[in-house]
Amino acid sequence: MRLAALDLGSNSFHLLVVEARLDGSFVPLAREREMLRLGDRVARDGELGSEAIAAAVDVVRRMKAVADAQRADEVVALGTAALREARDGVELADRIREATGIEIEVVDGLREAELVFRAVRSSVLIEPAPALAADLGGGSLELMVGDRSGLAFAASLRLGVGRLTAELVHTDPLSRRDLARLHERVAAELAPAMRGEIADLAPKLLVGSSGTFLSLARMAIAERDGQLPDALNQLTVPSAAFEALGRRLAGTTADDRQRMPGCDVRRAELVPAGLVVLEELFAASGLDELTLSEWALREGAVLEAIGAHDRAELGDDPRALRRFSVLSLCRRCNWRPRHARQVAAVAVELFDALSDRHGLGPDDRELLELGALLHDIGEHVARTGHDRHSAYLIENGGLRGFSPDEIKILSVLARYHIRGTPKASFGAFGGLSRPDRLRATGLTALLRLADALDASHAARVEHCEIGSAGDALELAVAARGDAELEQWMFWRKKDLFERHFGVELRLRLDEHGSHVIDLLHEDASGLA
Repeated sequence: MRLAALDLGSNSFHLLVVEARLDGSFVPLAREREMLRLGDRVARDGELGSEAIAAAVDVVRRMKAVADAQRADEVVALGTAALREARDGVELADRIREATGIEIEVVDGLREAELVFRAVRSSVLIEPAPALAADLGGGSLELMVGDRSGLAFAASLRLGVGRLTAELVHTDPLSRRDLARLHERVAAELAPAMRGEIADLAPKLLVGSSGTFLSLARMAIAERDGQLPDALNQLTVPSAAFEALGRRLAGTTADDRQRMPGCDVRRAELVPAGLVVLEELFAASGLDELTLSEWALREGAVLEAIGAHDRAELGDDPRALRRFSVLSLCRRCNWRPRHARQVAAVAVELFDALSDRHGLGPDDRELLELGALLHDIGEHVARTGHDRHSAYLIENGGLRGFSPDEIKILSVLARYHIRGTPKASFGAFGGLSRPDRLRATGLTALLRLADALDASHAARVEHCEIGSAGDALELAVAARGDAELEQWMFWRKKDLFERHFGVELRLRLDEHGSHVIDLLHEDASGLA
């Protein structure tokens, strides 16, 4: 089934067309965006006006054509603050229906918050929980507190960046007086909720969604690191980086900001108000970093339409999102589950047996297991060079709940699971810090051994143990039947382990019996 979600926001209109999957996931097919700034007009005049209505109808007509070209079976269209507040908002909805046949659902702030939070918790790992999620639009700021199990609190505040800019910003560059008025307004509007129910819920994580927050994050990272971030979803940016950005922005005009790396030129005028909202959120919440969600209202509408809760919302474990996302990508790539699960099981057993030597933690153990599930998905493209194809699919497969660096590590695992030493010339590896490069190399060495120990794809290895053999390590492997191929591949693939960990690795193979072990059991999470 193909679905189109149309988000008629106060700043911009967005279209998302997706292919819905049976497991409750979806694959994006097309995205469109048009900046209209309707919220500015409503803030100033209380209405959209005939010119803006005509422009909005034309945009929706074009987006409907895109949805039709993608053969969308259903279009879900939502209107937010500008449409619900404008005196002529009903006229715009009627004009769109007449021109395109699309019925617009004008949502209130609570409904908007519910849909946004549905998207956030399906996109971002909420850990530690609960999270305070903030979605900053042109007309309103939605605040939500919740965790993996659901939404505990929601509020919609009239603090959209378009509204604040239209009402309080009168100079370019921003004057001290206008800046003070922005801080005063935002702090006053935030105070009742932040000191009341939100304080009682004690959120431990601040999550930001919307184009303005994403643009601010890109600008802050570019200012700090001298380069733009590779990806934004699950990226965490400290408040200090935004403080430095604020100092850099002091005295700049909108034209100056358009030329700054990371700035969306269509949002340059809105950046000061957006930064004030973020600074006041940091101050009021006591939190000192922002985690980004690329998903928001339109993704929430898609998830609701396809009933993704049937699988993605199963259980309260926040990390179930990561496994669900990985398994969804595996299935889309027509994976071989028997081999992938066997390699994952052996890799985790090796990780545990070598815990005293590798010094890696529980998060690394999880990445190794999930990387093992993904390592051969490139065969969906071609058997030859499938390591490179796997790495590409991992980096571009829309995995949710992983930081950009974690996705790079998963890509490295796939790229080097056959041969070679990870090198900076491979973009994902080159983009990692030195500590993360060491993590990635160590995990790759373990994955390569586990892959070797299922070279026949017959799930012969039943158990592994690590012991000392003089100055070397001895890997004792219990296998059923003839494991000659596994033994041969082990000798070919152990070189990275020996180089990285600085120790010789020997193999003692105990072959016995031919009884069958069923490795196609359901995962404990129920998501297999």
